[in-house]
Amino acid sequence: MMELLTSGFGVACLVVLLTAAAVFLLAGGKKTKEAAPPAGADPTTKPTVNVTKPVNGKQRRRRVAHLDDAPAAKKKGAPAVADIEDAFKSLVPITLKQMKADGITPYTAEERRAKLDELDASDYPNFVAKVQQSGQGPLTRKPATVFQANIGLHCNQACTHCHVDSSPKRKEMMDRETTDRCLEIIGNSPTIEVVDLTGGAPEINKEFRHWVVGARALGKRVIDRCNLTVLLEPNQQDLVPFLVANQVHIIASLPCYLETNVDTQRGDSVFERSIKGLQMLNQAGYGTDSTLRLDLVYNPTGIHLPPAKSKLEGDYKRHLDDKFGIVFDNLITITNMPINRFYDYLKDGKQLDKYMDILVDGYNPATVAGLMCRDYISVKWDGHIYDCDFNQQVELHPKAKGGCGLTVFDIDSAEELLNIPIATGKHCYGCTAGAGSA
Repeated sequence: MMELLTSGFGVACLVVLLTAAAVFLLAGGKKTKEAAPPAGADPTTKPTVNVTKPVNGKQRRRRVAHLDDAPAAKKKGAPAVADIEDAFKSLVPITLKQMKADGITPYTAEERRAKLDELDASDYPNFVAKVQQSGQGPLTRKPATVFQANIGLHCNQACTHCHVDSSPKRKEMMDRETTDRCLEIIGNSPTIEVVDLTGGAPEINKEFRHWVVGARALGKRVIDRCNLTVLLEPNQQDLVPFLVANQVHIIASLPCYLETNVDTQRGDSVFERSIKGLQMLNQAGYGTDSTLRLDLVYNPTGIHLPPAKSKLEGDYKRHLDDKFGIVFDNLITITNMPINRFYDYLKDGKQLDKYMDILVDGYNPATVAGLMCRDYISVKWDGHIYDCDFNQQVELHPKAKGGCGLTVFDIDSAEELLNIPIATGKHCYGCTAGAGSA
């Protein structure tokens, strides 16, 4: 026996036996089973496939689920997504690969403006005239309470609905000089209560933390329009503690509580990373501590207006809590604007007229009083001033005397904008349809 074990053949056999035993022990002594289909599902049924065709002619195939397809809630316990292997590994390579496959390229300023001009040349009613006819005119400004700054278009995602046309390929970023000028104007404007930071992914901008610290030093509440996946980007391990320390109000994008719908609109792996990001925020106190506000944003994944907020918010809270142990404060519903990428998506699918009919027919006079253009200042990364973030992305400037656009270097306080007319277009019906859009 000893001779057999010491021979080359014996040693080889012993290695094989030991390796097999180790594999068995590491597997917990159990055979691996294939995942079973969801309860009640027909295992022979293939998932529904949605086919969209970008402008360049390439097709994009993704499964699109319906909200009613949500699986039965699981018993509470350990979160369903407790950890993911690629935490703090960038989403950018995945996004770039997807952009290449889908043929997504950034628009020029001329292209963005041309889409708006095309829409405004349509036969739909003039927006200002509609406001006047509904007894809500004239559309004038009120003292500004929110200073919103789009501090850069760079993003780790490239969402199909994105009116900002953000992506990893966008390099436009607000610099320190423009940032400090904005903070100076905010300090000179006592009516400003909130500083609202957006992008792109604003946290990626090198001036983001300077913005937050500066605004908090002025006693202003700060909002971070967060895509959630940025919390897992490289070099962002200390981002959540920073947000907590400055009591930053998080308004986070999650267009659905179903993985297939989110990944269809926002890109592969986005849902999984978003859930992990929400769990990180919850663990830090967001959603449970009254000083750490966490709101989620829903926007439709189809050609329709957002459903009733109260029911949808209840569905979100129930599903996210039961399945992932996630809690949040409020749900904000936003209508997709017929501009930029979403405009092309509608045109390519021959759905533009249908969608504009929905927006125009859904005009609600009660929304006019709360339109953001009335008490917001929206500043682009380069310092130009707009009425809202939507106008900013289609280069629609409010016109000062002489017809010129304004920058933050042309004013000293928000009060100087009060008498400047609000710029509008037919895309503005997106903010007044149904319950309105914030």
